[in-house]
Amino acid sequence: MCFFLCYDIMSLVIYMKLVTDFIEYQIIDMADGMKLENWHNKILLRPDPQIIWHTKTNPNSWNNIDAIYNRSNKGGGSWDIKNKNLPSSWQIHYQDLTFNLKLMGFKHTGLFPEQAYNWNLIKEKIKNANRPVKVLNLFAYTGAASIAALSAGAEVVHVDSSRGMVDWAKENVKSSHLEDRPIRFLVDDVVKFVKREIRRGNKYDIILMDPPSFGRGSNGEVWDIEKDLFPLVELCTEILSDDPILFLINSYTTGLSMTVLENVLNLTVNQKHPGYISSDELGLPMQNSKLILPCGIYARWEKDM
Repeated sequence: MCFFLCYDIMSLVIYMKLVTDFIEYQIIDMADGMKLENWHNKILLRPDPQIIWHTKTNPNSWNNIDAIYNRSNKGGGSWDIKNKNLPSSWQIHYQDLTFNLKLMGFKHTGLFPEQAYNWNLIKEKIKNANRPVKVLNLFAYTGAASIAALSAGAEVVHVDSSRGMVDWAKENVKSSHLEDRPIRFLVDDVVKFVKREIRRGNKYDIILMDPPSFGRGSNGEVWDIEKDLFPLVELCTEILSDDPILFLINSYTTGLSMTVLENVLNLTVNQKHPGYISSDELGLPMQNSKLILPCGIYARWEKDM
């Protein structure tokens, strides 16, 4: 279950969406810019810039680590494998979904557990529609949101510029036993794909996007979220169906506020399809603690019910 977090501190009220039911993932401890995590019995230590304190809550838990990601002074970094029996790939489960995890070069594992909040929302919207639903997932990464939509009965188009990520998404679909469901995988530049969909007249009831701060497309196209997000969302309004359900933007870009994302949706999607716009921060609680790790923001447009 995903809960609201609400603090009342000297009349300041702060809200956050927390994922509290990801049984096979837990944050064990956080200190000195590092988070100690349990990924289905694999203990990883990874950097996180939000962790500015030095106090370890569970110091004894730092003794049995399977792998540590060390940043390089030249940028990037690498994994230091402490447990030589650590497999190159393993699985983790969330409700009825199964994901394959791997240690990636830029500290990631192929999954963002806080996004379980959005997976649940996507599934709920599709099931409550009581009609066929077409979903477009842009910057779709390893496909967690695509799989959530598939599991709820939607038809999905999954687009990412990285062939490796698309192949990984295919593995995740198969591991979740959804390979017989209607999904198309495309290795493509997102902006070029959307422009082609406009020309083709294809429409979608739900559009999801998780744009990077900066990236390159399959043919070297440059993406800069500050310059390119608004024009992309404008384009996407042309491929929304006549009765759209949801438009969701996730962001991990430091300095890009929730209000900015709301403004983008207000000036684009909401002009053609008046509805309800909201935004919030996502977070993960540390086990046996009052500490919360902020994990990015989202803004979404929803059809008025």
